[in-house]
Amino acid sequence: MTDDPLAYFMTWTCYGTWLPGDDRGWTKWRKGEHIPQPLLADWCLRQMVEKPVVLDETRRAIVQETIARHCEVRGWHLHAVNCRSNHCHAVVTAVSHDGEQVRDQLKSWSTRELKKYQRSADGGKAKLREHWWTRKGSVRHVFDEDSLEAAILYTREAQEAGGSKANQ
Repeated sequence: MTDDPLAYFMTWTCYGTWLPGDDRGWTKWRKGEHIPQPLLADWCLRQMVEKPVVLDETRRAIVQETIARHCEVRGWHLHAVNCRSNHCHAVVTAVSHDGEQVRDQLKSWSTRELKKYQRSADGGKAKLREHWWTRKGSVRHVFDEDSLEAAILYTREAQEAGGSKANQ
Protein backbone atom coordinates (compact mmCIF):
# COMPACT_ATOMS: atom_id res chain seq x y z
CA MET A 1 0.00 0.00 0.00
CA THR A 2 1.25 3.49 -0.82
CA ASP A 3 0.76 6.69 1.12
CA ASP A 4 -1.19 8.28 -1.74
CA PRO A 5 -4.80 7.09 -2.06
CA LEU A 6 -6.26 6.04 -5.41
CA ALA A 7 -9.33 8.14 -4.63
CA TYR A 8 -11.42 9.75 -1.94
CA PHE A 9 -14.88 8.48 -1.05
CA MET A 10 -16.64 11.56 0.34
CA THR A 11 -20.00 11.99 2.01
CA TRP A 12 -21.60 15.12 3.44
CA THR A 13 -25.08 15.89 4.66
CA CYS A 14 -27.48 18.73 4.02
CA TYR A 15 -27.89 21.31 6.76
CA GLY A 16 -30.08 20.14 9.62
CA THR A 17 -30.83 16.66 8.28
CA TRP A 18 -28.57 14.62 10.57
CA LEU A 19 -27.82 16.41 13.80
CA PRO A 20 -25.47 15.31 16.57
CA GLY A 21 -27.46 13.06 18.90
CA ASP A 22 -29.71 11.83 16.03
CA ASP A 23 -31.78 8.67 16.59
CA ARG A 24 -29.90 6.96 13.73
CA GLY A 25 -26.62 7.43 15.60
CA TRP A 26 -24.10 10.04 14.54
CA THR A 27 -20.43 10.67 13.94
CA LYS A 28 -18.39 13.25 15.78
CA TRP A 29 -15.47 14.69 13.84
CA ARG A 30 -12.29 12.82 14.77
CA LYS A 31 -14.12 11.04 17.58
CA GLY A 32 -15.96 8.27 15.69
CA GLU A 33 -19.50 7.00 15.89
CA HIS A 34 -21.86 7.72 18.79
CA ILE A 35 -25.15 6.31 20.00
CA PRO A 36 -28.33 8.40 19.88
CA GLN A 37 -28.56 11.20 22.45
CA PRO A 38 -32.05 12.76 22.29
CA LEU A 39 -31.23 15.70 24.57
CA LEU A 40 -28.24 16.64 22.41
CA ALA A 41 -30.33 16.31 19.23
CA ASP A 42 -33.01 18.59 20.72
CA TRP A 43 -30.40 21.15 21.75
CA CYS A 44 -28.82 21.11 18.26
CA LEU A 45 -32.23 21.56 16.67
CA ARG A 46 -32.83 24.68 18.78
CA GLN A 47 -29.44 26.08 17.68
CA MET A 48 -30.29 25.94 13.98
CA VAL A 49 -30.51 29.33 12.28
CA GLU A 50 -32.30 28.06 9.16
CA LYS A 51 -34.69 25.25 8.33
CA PRO A 52 -33.22 21.88 7.29
CA VAL A 53 -32.30 21.54 3.62
CA VAL A 54 -34.11 18.94 1.53
CA LEU A 55 -32.90 19.03 -2.06
CA ASP A 56 -35.44 18.52 -4.82
CA GLU A 57 -34.61 16.92 -8.18
CA THR A 58 -33.56 20.23 -9.74
CA ARG A 59 -31.19 21.13 -6.90
CA ARG A 60 -29.78 17.60 -6.81
CA ALA A 61 -29.02 17.87 -10.53
CA ILE A 62 -27.36 21.26 -9.98
CA VAL A 63 -25.08 19.76 -7.33
CA GLN A 64 -24.15 16.77 -9.48
CA GLU A 65 -23.47 18.92 -12.55
CA THR A 66 -21.41 21.36 -10.49
CA ILE A 67 -19.30 18.57 -9.02
CA ALA A 68 -18.70 17.08 -12.47
CA ARG A 69 -17.78 20.47 -13.94
CA HIS A 70 -15.47 21.38 -11.05
CA CYS A 71 -13.66 18.03 -11.28
CA GLU A 72 -13.18 18.57 -15.00
CA VAL A 73 -11.81 22.10 -14.51
CA ARG A 74 -9.43 20.92 -11.76
CA GLY A 75 -8.27 17.88 -13.74
CA TRP A 76 -9.65 15.51 -11.11
CA HIS A 77 -11.20 12.19 -12.08
CA LEU A 78 -14.82 11.87 -10.96
CA HIS A 79 -15.60 8.17 -10.64
CA ALA A 80 -19.13 8.63 -9.29
CA VAL A 81 -21.44 11.22 -7.74
CA ASN A 82 -24.89 10.82 -6.25
CA CYS A 83 -26.65 13.73 -4.62
CA ARG A 84 -29.65 12.65 -2.58
CA SER A 85 -32.33 14.76 -0.92
CA ASN A 86 -30.40 14.98 2.36
CA HIS A 87 -26.77 14.06 1.55
CA CYS A 88 -24.22 13.70 -1.21
CA HIS A 89 -21.61 11.07 -2.11
CA ALA A 90 -18.67 11.56 -4.49
CA VAL A 91 -15.73 9.36 -5.40
CA VAL A 92 -12.87 11.43 -6.81
CA THR A 93 -9.22 10.94 -7.68
CA ALA A 94 -7.38 14.21 -7.07
CA VAL A 95 -3.64 13.64 -7.23
CA SER A 96 -1.61 15.90 -4.93
CA HIS A 97 -4.71 17.21 -3.17
CA ASP A 98 -5.91 16.60 0.36
CA GLY A 99 -9.30 14.86 0.58
CA GLU A 100 -10.76 17.46 2.91
CA GLN A 101 -9.72 20.19 0.48
CA VAL A 102 -11.43 18.34 -2.39
CA ARG A 103 -14.61 17.84 -0.36
CA ASP A 104 -14.69 21.45 0.76
CA GLN A 105 -14.24 22.75 -2.80
CA LEU A 106 -17.07 20.54 -4.07
CA LYS A 107 -19.35 21.76 -1.27
CA SER A 108 -18.36 25.40 -1.82
CA TRP A 109 -18.90 25.39 -5.59
CA SER A 110 -22.21 23.55 -5.15
CA THR A 111 -23.31 26.20 -2.66
CA ARG A 112 -22.50 28.97 -5.15
CA GLU A 113 -24.56 27.31 -7.85
CA LEU A 114 -27.47 26.59 -5.50
CA LYS A 115 -27.51 30.27 -4.47
CA LYS A 116 -27.39 31.33 -8.11
CA TYR A 117 -30.38 29.09 -8.82
CA GLN A 118 -32.22 30.43 -5.76
CA ARG A 119 -31.70 34.01 -6.97
CA SER A 120 -33.01 33.22 -10.44
CA ALA A 121 -35.94 31.10 -9.22
CA ASP A 122 -37.36 33.75 -6.89
CA GLY A 123 -36.30 36.80 -8.87
CA GLY A 124 -33.91 37.87 -6.13
CA LYS A 125 -36.80 38.64 -3.75
CA ALA A 126 -36.14 36.16 -0.95
CA LYS A 127 -33.21 36.18 1.44
CA LEU A 128 -30.55 33.78 0.20
CA ARG A 129 -30.03 30.68 2.26
CA GLU A 130 -26.62 30.68 3.95
CA HIS A 131 -26.43 27.09 5.17
CA TRP A 132 -26.77 24.32 2.59
CA TRP A 133 -24.47 21.70 4.13
CA THR A 134 -23.35 20.58 7.55
CA ARG A 135 -19.77 21.38 8.55
CA LYS A 136 -17.14 18.87 7.49
CA GLY A 137 -18.26 15.44 6.28
CA SER A 138 -16.64 12.08 5.74
CA VAL A 139 -13.52 11.59 3.61
CA ARG A 140 -12.41 7.98 3.29
CA HIS A 141 -9.12 7.22 1.59
CA VAL A 142 -9.38 4.48 -1.01
CA PHE A 143 -6.10 2.58 -1.49
CA ASP A 144 -6.94 -0.42 -3.70
CA GLU A 145 -8.99 -1.27 -6.77
CA ASP A 146 -11.48 -3.47 -4.91
CA SER A 147 -12.25 -0.69 -2.43
CA LEU A 148 -12.53 1.82 -5.27
CA GLU A 149 -15.02 -0.40 -7.08
CA ALA A 150 -17.03 -0.88 -3.86
CA ALA A 151 -17.17 2.90 -3.25
CA ILE A 152 -18.28 3.55 -6.84
CA LEU A 153 -20.93 0.81 -6.67
CA TYR A 154 -22.23 2.09 -3.33
CA THR A 155 -22.39 5.66 -4.63
CA ARG A 156 -24.18 4.71 -7.83
CA GLU A 157 -26.49 1.91 -6.72
CA ALA A 158 -26.78 1.30 -2.98
CA GLN A 159 -28.49 4.65 -2.44
CA GLU A 160 -31.34 3.58 -4.71
CA ALA A 161 -31.61 0.22 -2.90
CA GLY A 162 -31.82 1.70 0.60
CA GLY A 163 -28.15 1.98 1.47
CA SER A 164 -25.74 -0.53 2.88
CA LYS A 165 -28.30 -2.07 5.30
CA ALA A 166 -30.32 -3.32 2.31
CA ASN A 167 -27.34 -5.47 1.32
CA GLN A 168 -26.93 -7.18 4.72
